[in-house]
Amino acid sequence: MLGMLKNWRRRRLLESTDTSEAAWLDAWQRLPVLDGITGDDAKRLRELAAIFVAEKNFEAIEGLSLTPLMKQVIGLQACLPILNLGLDWYDRLGSLVVYPEVFVSEVSEHDEFGVVHDYHEERGGEAWEHGTLVLAWSEIEAHLDFDGHNVVIHEVAHTLDSADGQTNGRPPLPPDIEPQRWQDDFLAAYDDFVARVDAGEDTEIDPYAAESPAEFFAVFTEAFFELPDVLSAEYPAVYEHLSRFFKQDTLSRFTPA
Repeated sequence: MLGMLKNWRRRRLLESTDTSEAAWLDAWQRLPVLDGITGDDAKRLRELAAIFVAEKNFEAIEGLSLTPLMKQVIGLQACLPILNLGLDWYDRLGSLVVYPEVFVSEVSEHDEFGVVHDYHEERGGEAWEHGTLVLAWSEIEAHLDFDGHNVVIHEVAHTLDSADGQTNGRPPLPPDIEPQRWQDDFLAAYDDFVARVDAGEDTEIDPYAAESPAEFFAVFTEAFFELPDVLSAEYPAVYEHLSRFFKQDTLSRFTPA
């Protein structure tokens, strides 16, 4: 019953929202990551983004003026990973808090001896467990040019990862992905990537992926959409898993036929 009500509400939202190409053209043209998405896929992405923008609570703080265009830019990027998965994956996500610039976050970490270390760190995005995304517009705007970094995709990847209540680098998997093979392939790739970073190698994929399995999944999700050629060449098993999970072949969008 709740699912039927949600679908009815979303249909009503679409009926009252302009999802035409013309209405979304300005936002779309700012996002090279969407190159290669055409036809029915493009229409579906606009519809998903329109519902996302309408359903989620956007809160601009510290004097930021959050325009409809800015919401479209965020919504399109947020919905790209769930283009073929559906908005239900974001049911736990209720609010997006948008700062004008990077913000200072309080961080608590346990070291190998169990000692808690509290410190402050500047961040461009965070995904909170209770269903809030925190984003810095300056970080979004600085990385619109398909450079391998995408704070919106990074943070929604954490949302997908935590859909089963755990943020551990493995989202709930569909039946056609064998969990043990996913874990084995991701762990092997993670260990290899950490070794490369520890050795001081200059990696094209953001070295922040070496921080933890959860960050590895989020950063490699960014790479799947923004650096598919690099990801598929360096970690083909991870690319294949992500392609099956997201039901998208991002490499084909940027490879001439």
